[in-house]
Amino acid sequence: GKSTLASVNITKILIANRGEIAVRVIRTARELGYRTVAVYSEADAGALHVDLADQAVCIGPAPVGESYLRLEKILDAARKTGADAIHPGYGFLSENAEFARACEDAGLVFIGPGADAIELMGSKRLSKIAMLKAGVPCIPGYEGAEQGETTLIAEAERIGFPLMVKASAGGGGRGMRLVHDAASLPEQIKTARSEALSAFGSGELILERAVIQPRHIEIQVFADSHGNCVYLGERDCSVQRRHQKVVEEAPSPFVDEDLRQRMGQAAVEAALACNYRGAGTVEFLVDSERNFYVLEMNTG
Repeated sequence: GKSTLASVNITKILIANRGEIAVRVIRTARELGYRTVAVYSEADAGALHVDLADQAVCIGPAPVGESYLRLEKILDAARKTGADAIHPGYGFLSENAEFARACEDAGLVFIGPGADAIELMGSKRLSKIAMLKAGVPCIPGYEGAEQGETTLIAEAERIGFPLMVKASAGGGGRGMRLVHDAASLPEQIKTARSEALSAFGSGELILERAVIQPRHIEIQVFADSHGNCVYLGERDCSVQRRHQKVVEEAPSPFVDEDLRQRMGQAAVEAALACNYRGAGTVEFLVDSERNFYVLEMNTG
């Protein structure tokens, strides 16, 4: 909000994104009285966000790896234009802890979670440990540092089947396997680890008891830098294909007011457990008896 930004005397915000998200951020920033800087690749010179901003800086050729994903080019654009804050939007560098840290090191306000929170959120294993410590309901499983196959097999027997093998650093259903019995577990661990390594550069896995035919509910939270956090409405993302949501429905037809309040409070506790700041999403699985479990938290 404006009060938090105003307290650090921000006048000009660079939006490190493009398209609709950049347009929305620019419009809101201008309504709040901030000047705006757009960045664009050569291919986006005629884009709407470039026209709407007070200033615009070309940061490289069309491929995103040579423009929107180059943090040094974005920091250079901020320096040239005298921006004192950076809004990453979503996607691109918004979940990159190194970028958040580089902004802070350059004396720029990063409008989003702190670098430590982004790092924590990037690990399903470490964020789950933080949530369990805070008493947030999580799916029973194994989130230990010991990653040997013998340990994982022994832990799987303790948890019971069916269970989920998940890439700790993962998302979008990659490095994720539903395992129905002990016989197929070693092969599934091997393929999940291999997929996680190639997709995310980390073969670290966690195990969780499988919740069969769950509802997948996400709750939006907002936290400030003073320890305040609120939850907003929920989105029902139960219609999925290959562990990726296809449709989001809000409000959820499944959630009543009592469940909404209890899940909302758990979402706030999850955010506070991670020292979160800004807008975030807490993902839940809800079983047929309306027991709910925090799956993970995402920055955005």
